[in-house]
Amino acid sequence: MKGPAAPKDPVEKRPCLYVVLDKTISGTKEKDGVCRDYVFLEGRLIDQVRFTSGDIDEEILNMLPKMETFRQLVHSVGVSLKSVEPEDREDTVEFQFQCYGKSDKYTTGTVMEMTCPCTGEELVMPVDAYPVNEEDDQFGSFNFIFPKENRNMVLTVKFYLNDGYEVPEIQVDPPVDFESEAYGKMIARSLVSTGNNYRLKKVIERARKGEDVTIAYIGGSITQGAGAKPINTECYAYRSYKSFCDLFSPCGGDNIHYVKAGVGGTPSEFGMVRYDRDVTGDGKISPDLVIVEFAVNDEGDETEGVSFESLVLKILQADNRPAVLLNFAVFMSDWNLQSRLQPIGERYELPMVSVKDAVTPQFETNEVISKRQFFYDIYHPTNDGHRIMADCIAHLFEELDREEMAGEDISLDREPVYGTQFKDIERFDRKNADEYAEITARGYEASDTEIQYVERDMDLGGSPEFADNWLNDGAVADAEFSMKLTCRNLVAVVKDSGSSEFGTADVYVDGAIVKSIDPLENGWNHCNAQILIDEKESREHQVVFRMKDGDAGKKFTILGFGVTR
Repeated sequence: MKGPAAPKDPVEKRPCLYVVLDKTISGTKEKDGVCRDYVFLEGRLIDQVRFTSGDIDEEILNMLPKMETFRQLVHSVGVSLKSVEPEDREDTVEFQFQCYGKSDKYTTGTVMEMTCPCTGEELVMPVDAYPVNEEDDQFGSFNFIFPKENRNMVLTVKFYLNDGYEVPEIQVDPPVDFESEAYGKMIARSLVSTGNNYRLKKVIERARKGEDVTIAYIGGSITQGAGAKPINTECYAYRSYKSFCDLFSPCGGDNIHYVKAGVGGTPSEFGMVRYDRDVTGDGKISPDLVIVEFAVNDEGDETEGVSFESLVLKILQADNRPAVLLNFAVFMSDWNLQSRLQPIGERYELPMVSVKDAVTPQFETNEVISKRQFFYDIYHPTNDGHRIMADCIAHLFEELDREEMAGEDISLDREPVYGTQFKDIERFDRKNADEYAEITARGYEASDTEIQYVERDMDLGGSPEFADNWLNDGAVADAEFSMKLTCRNLVAVVKDSGSSEFGTADVYVDGAIVKSIDPLENGWNHCNAQILIDEKESREHQVVFRMKDGDAGKKFTILGFGVTR
């Protein structure tokens, strides 16, 4: 083989911080037909680098989020992508490193970009190739544009440092041995309780007979499948569903039906409102087993457990007496709300698994898996992490299957742990509002189409949450949404946004202001449930949404409501 006429001078090796290390990404086709994937950095960049790169000086970490100090620290950004399938290695992927802007979050900040091969070759992009932009605020995301849908690529992103900055080199983790004795012991730790097994044993009996059985999953972004590539087949929900089919179906799973209803960034406070539509199809589906995962989402539940317990009881009291299994996921910080939610499972004698109990004791030694391997980012699991979550659930199925059936079903007539006043909550939106309220919607005549989309069931394309909504598009300066209804409890579901076009609405109940809802507080487009009325007796109320002083002419979207009457 003929070599070059003369070798190139070696490039000085700079110390680097790993932001992403050997993580799988995969483009999903969005509404505009473009296939994209993202690694979100806003509010996460420091933790992302800390957990990927190890023990890094806090002074260096604190220089990362803002462009001004980032330029002092970082010389260049290295990106490598390698297609999992050899036939896709001729493709290229467009990489963007997006800094959010001050005046307009998504349009005025710097976007550093380059075209990356899919061969595993690293391309390096100098930071000083991009001029200083006074609009730069903080880093928001790595964006990837793919030529084809659902093509898995292994991604590594490094920040190479300027002269004068030093960081330790990282140690690469060995592959996870899923067949090892240590792995089996780790999975066994996840079993919190098989509970009263009566309902789940009945489901297994029916499945073994070849009867139709439906398994449903409700939760947040982890249940949606975030971090799994592709999201529909590698998520813990689908993988544990397939385990149930393999264990108990005599016909290869043809009699076992699957419902996935995870929505990113939302707690059980929103879950209880959307359950009837997203899981039961407004009564068309009667799930036999519902797996509930909100242990890392319910920090945003303003009821601190009442919403979760209400949702659990809402499911349990259905006429077909479904089984409920509680699944406690975990964040990279080893945090979840298991201590709040497990007492509910104990009160209702529910089967429970804890991913936290399985993986966190071994993170100190990385005996089985490291945090870098388990977590895609600081919140969501990788494919390996999703597999572990699914194996935890499958382990419960196997252990419960070995048990004798309980003599009788659980009793639902018991004192609640926190409260269950929302257990009979019903959803309404623009489509069926006349059944619940008298509404005057001045300035709210439009519908918002730029709303949260989620991948349901086996869908890769995503479908909207609360498409039949009310949008104040800002065209009417004195826009006002007013409704009269009779109820005990009322939950409003509003749209959060990252766009400065949206403003704050004051909400009045019977003439008194009860909430000021700022769609920009969370900074991204998703559904946000807010309790407006929580009373013991049902009575007539007048509810009014009015734009806050100074925000007249700005947008605001009411997605829908949950009500108990």
